[in-house]
Amino acid sequence: MREELLAKNCVPCRGGIPALTREEAERYLAQVPEWTLADDAHHIERRFRFDDFRQAMAFVAKVGELAEGEGHHPEICLGWGWAGIRWYTHKIAGLHENDFIMAAKVDRLLGG
Repeated sequence: MREELLAKNCVPCRGGIPALTREEAERYLAQVPEWTLADDAHHIERRFRFDDFRQAMAFVAKVGELAEGEGHHPEICLGWGWAGIRWYTHKIAGLHENDFIMAAKVDRLLGG
């Protein structure tokens, strides 16, 4: 099932559509199980661990390149040995399929 997300590209969200319901988000979440729903299913997030700051920074740079290529951008936190990624769609103030597509592609960056 995750392969279905990986085969897709983000489509521009123009707003005016409802965000995913919790139930819809949970169905997508099953395809990216390392991610968690947060803030009453408003966004998904994951914290990644690394051996040092340099590895975490290199990972964040890869996520940034991926985000630019797809035209969908996360919130990123970075610290020594870790990086946190949060996805949601600003235009609809909640989750969209694009967020799960990007979560799957981020996982793939680590070979997952």
